[in-house]
Amino acid sequence: MAGGDVRGVLQYVPMFRGRTFVVVFDEGLPESAVAEALLDLKVLQGIGVNLVIAVAGGEEAVSVAADRALDLEIKFARLNGEESVGPILGRGQAAIVRCPADGIFGKSLASLGLEIRATKLIGLLNGPGILRGGQAVRAVSCSMLPGFLDDSSGAALTGGELLKEAAVVCRAGVPRVHILDGRQQGVLADELFSNEGVGTMVHADSYRDVRALREDDVPELLAMIGRSVRASHLVPRDYEEILQKADDFLVLCVDDNVVGCVALHCHRADLAELACLYVKQSHECRGYGKLLVEAAEERASERGIHTIFALTTRAVSFFENLGYRMADTSIVPENRARKCEESERSSAVLAKELG
Repeated sequence: MAGGDVRGVLQYVPMFRGRTFVVVFDEGLPESAVAEALLDLKVLQGIGVNLVIAVAGGEEAVSVAADRALDLEIKFARLNGEESVGPILGRGQAAIVRCPADGIFGKSLASLGLEIRATKLIGLLNGPGILRGGQAVRAVSCSMLPGFLDDSSGAALTGGELLKEAAVVCRAGVPRVHILDGRQQGVLADELFSNEGVGTMVHADSYRDVRALREDDVPELLAMIGRSVRASHLVPRDYEEILQKADDFLVLCVDDNVVGCVALHCHRADLAELACLYVKQSHECRGYGKLLVEAAEERASERGIHTIFALTTRAVSFFENLGYRMADTSIVPENRARKCEESERSSAVLAKELG
């Protein structure tokens, strides 16, 4: 595993510790897939995640899962008719239960999730999950779901009813519902220990958000842009400089992790510069650069700024696709132009008039 992958996993350990997940195994899921998922659940239990494991397919399927959990030395107890889930979790054990008759995303598990304050309900399906035009759907918010279902692109949607059921669970009080193809190797770990995931997440909370920079974001921002600074694609900045201009910066967060940034530096009342636009390599080609530019433009409009310019050495086409046009260097304020000359970066100047 690469160093970056290890760091990506480790950042989730404190986030997951003490949380409660409900994980559901679909009926007919291959035994090898069940075994692999249980191995991942053992790891989750080891970092302090409270687990409820619901198994569809009757008592025989529950017994098979329990036997496998026993082989893996997972700390668990099977739910009997007299005991509730809470005390089992309180003892540090996972609770293995039979999936209710109303299904993986039915009211019964939604109520259980609310009762035990679960932060995730994860369905491991014996099928492909949610697809649009044959491609996996990564994340859908409850508020955006109606528009997503009514999409006029014509691309076929697989699993629309599951999306609706998952949204009901979210609205009932479980913040995030994951719909995964349980047959896919490594699907549980890949979904939980990466910002983007590999399945579909329906969420009631803010999963992807552009917000103002906070002081505790600055070290992460410096580390993130370091490679582009070294390659002379971005202007060098230090901690104090960013902190002094913190109000100029916006960051893009995915699953509470900073993955991109942009700055809007005001040069005069009606003119601002869009600068320090960066998206992590692992999150490129997802439209995040466009999202950050649009957020900066919205901020500029709110401040009464009519013109934005950008200096770039390699993103001319990107800006032109967003409505920017090549501009004369005279639009750049003198002090900024001087710094650009001193840096010996042959930057193109692009500008956009805001409506």
